[in-house]
Amino acid sequence: MTNTSIIASARRIVIKVGSSSITGVNESQLDLIVDLATRLMKTKEVILVSSGAIATASPIIGLTAKPEDLATSQALASIGQARLMSRYEASLSRYGKLPGQVLLTVDNLSDQQSAENALGALERLLELGVLPIINENDSVATQEIRFGDNDQLAAQVAALVNADLLILFSDIEALYTKPPTQPGAEPIPVVPFAGSLEGVEIEGTSTGYGTGGALTKVAAARLATEMGVGVILTSTKHASEIDSKDHIHTWFEPKV
Repeated sequence: MTNTSIIASARRIVIKVGSSSITGVNESQLDLIVDLATRLMKTKEVILVSSGAIATASPIIGLTAKPEDLATSQALASIGQARLMSRYEASLSRYGKLPGQVLLTVDNLSDQQSAENALGALERLLELGVLPIINENDSVATQEIRFGDNDQLAAQVAALVNADLLILFSDIEALYTKPPTQPGAEPIPVVPFAGSLEGVEIEGTSTGYGTGGALTKVAAARLATEMGVGVILTSTKHASEIDSKDHIHTWFEPKV
């Protein structure tokens, strides 16, 4: 299926963007994500899951690499979340829109009452025409009890809100048969529900402030499709045209 037809048929969409896509040298791409979200909000309900708090805060206090200790990571998350949301607020103000910050932990979605409360808040934000922006609450999450990456969080949020579509933005255009820098790598246009990826070389790590690379995105796509949510995986650079022009991507078919 084409990316434009998939998006056109969706009523409620969850967009996930990672740290490397909107911080550092790619900081200007945050506006592309907001541009897309506001375009879609004209006819659809949109929820954004955004990483980037720690990466936003690090240069402010002079760090050049992701911290390894939990306390520093939590402190940076606290500092960076405020700065990140101010960037989103400024970008959304171009359209007269407001962001609504929602910070979640594993407990919030694993406990039925907490999950229902989170759903209620998200539903009300959508009713108000506000863009909910979700991140893991890294200031209080522990190493043992956390989502581990926002791809997993995005998949769980998509299931919670009964989304029709999850868009996973990445640094690459699609899932490839092998790491795309290697000769002979070919994009995989469609992954059927529960389809085998045997023989596909999937990278399990990434650099910088992101976590997991393609491996976490495939795992998140598997989780989302198992719960009936289709997934588009593509590059953040396509955010400006994903709803109007067909391009390379991978479509993970949902369970029906």
